[in-house]
Parts: sequence; C-alpha cells; structure tokens
Amino acid sequence: MSACQKAARPLTRCLQSSKSTYPSAGAIRSFTSSSRWNEEAVAEAAPAATKKSWDPLTVSSRKGEKALMKTGVYPIGSRRRRAAIKTSENIPFEQLPYQCFQEALMVLRADRAEKLELIEAERTKISKLAAKDASGIKGGEVQKERRLDSMRRHLEYLKIQADINDPLIKKRFEDGEGDMNKPIYRYLADRQWRKYQRLLILQRINQLNIVPDVLAHFEPTADVRIAFKTRNVIHGEFVDSRVSELPLQLKVQVFDKGERLVTVMVIDSDVPLIENDGFTSRLHFMATNIPISPTINSIRLHRQGEENVVVPWLPPFAQKGSPYHRYSVFILEQDPANPLSAAELKETIQRDGFRLRSFKDKYKVKPIGMSIFRSLWDEGTAGVMQRAGIEGADIEFKRKRVVALKPKEKKRGWEARHSSAKYRQMWR
Repeated sequence: MSACQKAARPLTRCLQSSKSTYPSAGAIRSFTSSSRWNEEAVAEAAPAATKKSWDPLTVSSRKGEKALMKTGVYPIGSRRRRAAIKTSENIPFEQLPYQCFQEALMVLRADRAEKLELIEAERTKISKLAAKDASGIKGGEVQKERRLDSMRRHLEYLKIQADINDPLIKKRFEDGEGDMNKPIYRYLADRQWRKYQRLLILQRINQLNIVPDVLAHFEPTADVRIAFKTRNVIHGEFVDSRVSELPLQLKVQVFDKGERLVTVMVIDSDVPLIENDGFTSRLHFMATNIPISPTINSIRLHRQGEENVVVPWLPPFAQKGSPYHRYSVFILEQDPANPLSAAELKETIQRDGFRLRSFKDKYKVKPIGMSIFRSLWDEGTAGVMQRAGIEGADIEFKRKRVVALKPKEKKRGWEARHSSAKYRQMWR
C-alpha cells in the first residue's frame, strides 16, 4: 500500500460514516401547506398557576414583604431574624444550643431574682407607710401622699428593670405579642414611639404652625394614628376630599396604666373669613366621654353614640382658590373631678369660630396627642359639598392685586436714550 493510500484511508472512512448518518432523498418529507390527517393539533391545558403564599415569620425578600403587605399582613420581626428562622431548625428560643447564650441567660435570671427581692421589699414599705397614721408623719397627710407617690414610681421602675434585659420579652415585643398591661411593654412601646413618630409629629406641629395658631404650647404624650377606612394617613399628608368624606378611625396608644375618658376633636384652622379678609376656625367633629387605656386604643367616630357626640361629622372641604386647610385631630384627657356632659355642651358649643384655647381653659382638659392632615380643592370637592348640603361650591377665591405704593422711577441711562420708537427692535 502506497503512502498516498495510507493517507487517504482515514478520510474515506470519515466520509462514509457521515454519509450514512444523513437520510435518503426519498425519506425526506417535502413541505406542505396543510397538516397530515393523523397529526391534528391537540390543545393541551396549561397547568393553573398557583399563587405563592408568604409566611410573615419567614419571608426575607423585598418582593415577598410587599406582596404580604398588600394582603394586609405585615412581616414579624426584622428581616435578618426572619431569614435566620427560615434557614434554621425549629428550636425554642430559650433552648438555643449555644453555650455563651445559655451562660448569659443564667446571669440574667440571677439578676432578675435580685430585682424581684427588691420589689417585694418596696411593696412591704408601701403597705407599712399606707397603714401608718398621718398624724405621726412630719408634714401630715400631704407629705404621706408625696412619699407614697414617690415609692410607687420607684416600684414601677424596679418592675421595668427586672425585665428590661430579658431576650424573651424583647422577642415578644418585636413580634407584636406584648401585653400592654405590663410596665415593661409600655416602656418599650414608649421608647420606640419617641425614636421616630413623636419627632415626626413635633416636626409637623412646628412646620404647620399648630403652635401658636391653635394652642400656645403642646407636648404630645400619646401616639395618635388616623385612617379613612383602609387608608392610613401620615401626619401632615394631603387627603382627597372623597376619601375624607366618611368619618375617620383613630388608634390612640397611651403609655401609662389605667383607664381614662377623653374628648376627640377635629378642627379646621384655615376657614376663610371674607368680611375681615382673614381666617377663622371650624369644628368638624366633637365627642366626649370616650374610654381609652393601654389595651383599649381604637376609636371609630361613626360608632359613637348620640350620648357622646356633641358636634356630628362634617366632611372636610376646601373651596376653590383658598390655600390648603389644616385639619387637626386632638385627643383631650378629661379631668376626673370635672365630668363633661354632651347634652350641656350641645347648647354652648358652636361649630363656626370654635377656639380650642378657650375650651381647654374653661373645662380643664389636657391635650395628650394629636394628628393632622391637609386638604385642597380637587375634582371631588363639589360633589362632597353637595352631598353634605354645604353651600359655596360655586365660589372661587382669587388673590387681590396689591398696587405698589412706591412711585415709578424715571428711566435713566441706556433705557432713557433708547426709549424712542426707532429702537423698538432693541426692547426685547
């Protein structure tokens, strides 16, 4: 076999193998414009897409959190904590198998036992002082009550210090499972509120001049949130007139123990007064003798009985051309020694020209919390006013042009030299 044949043999074998892999010309089916009778298209039913459900305890992505909040359920705890729960075994929190963690729990339990002994000792002191005759105390009954009040406040402080470092307490508070009847959960809620929400409402009070326009001085001590049906309103937000047509809902969270009666007011501070070319105030709602406590914090204005309502709900509205209206929602704590009667207030309280300062001084009420929203003329305001029977939807306010008192100055320099008609093209 020559050298050429030896070199050509591998090429020949490669061509033969590649030729056998291609089908013959007769086996190739030609293109047709119609399908074969035995190859009819069969429509297969696509599998139904199952909607993914998100667990508020384990959701750890932004997409999952948004989808969960759209359903009205909010994630529990921090994102890092939810991710840790999702990727770890379901072990009780207090039984985590970490030596450092278990040693820390032992130290915290010993510290709590010491605090409990101090609490029992303080209770014994209080009971002894309460049973002691005031005549044997220097200062009499006044000094006795002052000492008892100081000792009770110290007792509440010890109760908080006994549980402040407990990781289970912090876990329940972050999960929203805290009992607001206990001092420790009220303390944690108050501390969390003061970090952001209280600063926000103080900022709105200063920016929108609630002080001094409505009150001379105000320091909120209760967290007040407002909503119209399912829409939560941020402090100072603009609300559409069709949304605010129905009475609002309140969540008032107080941080001290005990039940108290409050008065709820909604006041418009920017009602145009055409006669005096100024502004006055209007009372849009008022109800008295509403009980609230650390655990009773929901107030629905449309569910208040006639025996509590002094001024019924008037939908907020702003006439066309007027500046935005500030609607302040005040919570006023009533004096237990001076109960308010809604029947008597109906005879004296007027909706137009209402002054909160005068009411506060006369009836000895204390403002403890507030929220605020704003309103402007929009496309639904006329319909809201018509349905509520309010006149003035066809009135439009316009700013009056003020003529300058300073006399016009004569043209000088370049303007004077080029003021004739032949320089008209240079006036632009």
